[in-house]
Amino acid sequence: MQRERNLAPDWILREALSVQHQANSTWKAPGQEQEHNSSMASNSASNGSGGLTLTILGCGTMGIAILGGIMDSLATQHPQDHVSIPTKSVSGTSTPAEPTPERLPTVFNACVRRHESAKRIKAELGRYPAFESLTIYENDNLGPVQEADVILLACKPHMVADIFSSNDMKEACAGKLLISICAGVTTDQVQANLGSSRDSCTVVRTMPNTAAAVRESMTVIATSNPPLSPQTSHLITWIFTRIGRVVHLPPSTMDASTALCGSGPAFVALFLESLVAGGVAMGLPREEAYTMAAQTMRGTTGLVLQGEHPAILKDKVSTPGGCTIGGLLVLEEGSVRGTVAKAVREATVVASQLGQGRSGVNGTRFN
Repeated sequence: MQRERNLAPDWILREALSVQHQANSTWKAPGQEQEHNSSMASNSASNGSGGLTLTILGCGTMGIAILGGIMDSLATQHPQDHVSIPTKSVSGTSTPAEPTPERLPTVFNACVRRHESAKRIKAELGRYPAFESLTIYENDNLGPVQEADVILLACKPHMVADIFSSNDMKEACAGKLLISICAGVTTDQVQANLGSSRDSCTVVRTMPNTAAAVRESMTVIATSNPPLSPQTSHLITWIFTRIGRVVHLPPSTMDASTALCGSGPAFVALFLESLVAGGVAMGLPREEAYTMAAQTMRGTTGLVLQGEHPAILKDKVSTPGGCTIGGLLVLEEGSVRGTVAKAVREATVVASQLGQGRSGVNGTRFN
């Protein structure tokens, strides 16, 4: 019997998305089977447990969040519940679920400049059993890097050149995996600071965001050419799924990723404030309005992450002649969609300019 067709807009969109999902599930990237065995840390002699030593250069807010996620995972052995979409996207760049690496970080070095930063690390990470395996260094980067299997570069972008200015630091990084979370700093720029070496350092660029503090980060990992070895890829994905979700995208998209994921929380916070202001104006208590708006946004994003398309979700709550469609028309008349999209575009351009070492790029707004 032929299936009855429903030509309603939401049915058509669902059918199109279903076809796309099936195509994504069977698609494989060209050359996916031929991965290059790039160098990953293998100095197991640095700790007797067979685990990896992770050194964080510039262990501030983001470094603490990443360490907390790793330490919590090692203590609770919880499943990877934040691995991103388990199917390939049309572009072949979404991250499939990956197995747990054979070797995990079990020994940790945190490098900071100020004693206050060291006290903060102790206060925020002291509750984890793995804290006993953490050593905090003040104004000392060389020793911890020499001991490391994996280096997390989490300093401010303008400090990168100074950190790797000495030949000893360059040599200490040779043959190791260096993961950079420095906004706007490309892998080529990091490699240039490291210099050329017969046993070169593998540099991978990533972009987590501030929600790492509550294990809800959206981290973008730049793909490498040639591709990373499976074990290195599994390790990087494992580290960042401790603090949220992960996708892999080409390096050319990192400025846009910085704008969408790095700047995105500020854009979302502004929209949340606007929802609250409207509710307060109509008589809602402010504190309750914040809770109501935040939970509404959280529930909506949860539906989208579970596969609900935003257009269908929007239509579901837009009853003909109802209050939702009235409010949506006001937003459309105010060009909210175009304005938000332009904000992401401008932030992308600014991120690109900052990555080139320019300053004051917001002095004259881009058109």
